[in-house]
Amino acid sequence: MPMQREKSKWRTHKDESTDAAYRDGTARNSDEVLEIGMERRGCVIQFWKVDNQRWEEPVDKTKSFEISKNVVMEAYKRVKANKGAAGIDDETITVFEENLKDNLYKIWNRMSSGSYFPPPVKAVEIPKKNGGKRILGVPTVADRIAQMVVKMYFEPKVEPCFHQDSYGYRPGKSAIDAIVVTRQRCWRYAWVLEFDIKGLFDNIDHELLMRAVKAHTDCKWVLLYIERWLKAPFQMGDGEIVERKAGTPQGGVISPVLANLFLHYVFDKWMERKHSQNPWARYADDGIAHCRTRREAEDLLEQMQSRFLECGLELHPDKTHIVYCKDDDRREDCPEVKFDFLGYTFRPRQSKNRFGKFFINFTPGVSNKACKAMRQTIRQWRLQLKPDKTLEDISRMFNPVLRGWINYYGRFYKSALYPVLRHMNRALICWAQRKYKKLSCHQRRAEHWLGSIAKSEPRLFAHWQMGILPSTG
Repeated sequence: MPMQREKSKWRTHKDESTDAAYRDGTARNSDEVLEIGMERRGCVIQFWKVDNQRWEEPVDKTKSFEISKNVVMEAYKRVKANKGAAGIDDETITVFEENLKDNLYKIWNRMSSGSYFPPPVKAVEIPKKNGGKRILGVPTVADRIAQMVVKMYFEPKVEPCFHQDSYGYRPGKSAIDAIVVTRQRCWRYAWVLEFDIKGLFDNIDHELLMRAVKAHTDCKWVLLYIERWLKAPFQMGDGEIVERKAGTPQGGVISPVLANLFLHYVFDKWMERKHSQNPWARYADDGIAHCRTRREAEDLLEQMQSRFLECGLELHPDKTHIVYCKDDDRREDCPEVKFDFLGYTFRPRQSKNRFGKFFINFTPGVSNKACKAMRQTIRQWRLQLKPDKTLEDISRMFNPVLRGWINYYGRFYKSALYPVLRHMNRALICWAQRKYKKLSCHQRRAEHWLGSIAKSEPRLFAHWQMGILPSTG
């Protein structure tokens, strides 16, 4: 008899149903996001749905740090929206999503337990507009998500402390805002100190940066991971691992916030204390300071150089100038009467007032460097090699880029952008000649044909709506 009870105790449940209702009430709807279950050891767990799959999260505190899985999910969505290249593991967003639930759980689990260590950052050399190369750091997809988690916790703490004239990489602020305020101040102040910080992202002092970070948060896991990211090495193209003792990789998710925080104490607060009479505008490592006299600008430059050297930074010798804002009312002789800032060139230009009278005004317009870059981009599109596409296809492919150029570079002195838009018309004419035999040897005929379409359908391309038609190109 005891033997029979022992056998029944260990009988299998092969043919028994696994469906069971909740003990205290009806079962929940399968579409609900949050469900409650019971782990084998009696620990209550939550199931969070990720792409219609359940994702378990213990309710009791079993981790060193409290990090919400909802934040990890939101961080993933933001990283996906920003796109970006693969890191050293060659894993793209698409590949990462093939095992999304496990990959996100792994990030959350390691960050919550304090065992997350960032992999080396892929170093990619990209050419600069003025020659030379800049090293861009590309973290892995998983590391970008982890950085986004920290950014979502840390940025709201430091953002309210930043100066109103700091415009780079900040929510609710843009480069156009910096151009607007600089344009107005150039009318009130005769002299400008244009400055650029040499290799900002490569030379930030880690010790000074961590002191700034600790002044704004005492969250242990935020401090822990920021310090680890600062020390994460570079992996060069040949596989060589290069240790970093300064800087924060340009290309990292958390890097812009850290760079802004560093310059907030190095420059922004310093200007507020020492030179409150000189308004300024800064976009990351590019900045403008306004002065009333040349002597004041020279003194400011000298003190600024000393200040940056004290903090381990250096002003770029070729991109730092003192400029005279010359116009009809300012007639002094000065070798420097123009400067570039955020893709715009500020210089004396002929303008017309509301009464129709022409005068010389110191105002911004799209820079020659920006125009050259846009023309190169149009050439890289190689429209003449797309005869299989219709004009509507060409419009869908490239009109968003044209609209972006017009919205940004056409904000001030729009006529300076016209040569670039006419270059686009010439590219469309070459496309038409390649597509239609009757136009192949007749450029003038192709121009009139495209012009007639532009007049009948001006909304097809963004620059046609401005009146820049092929017949006038």
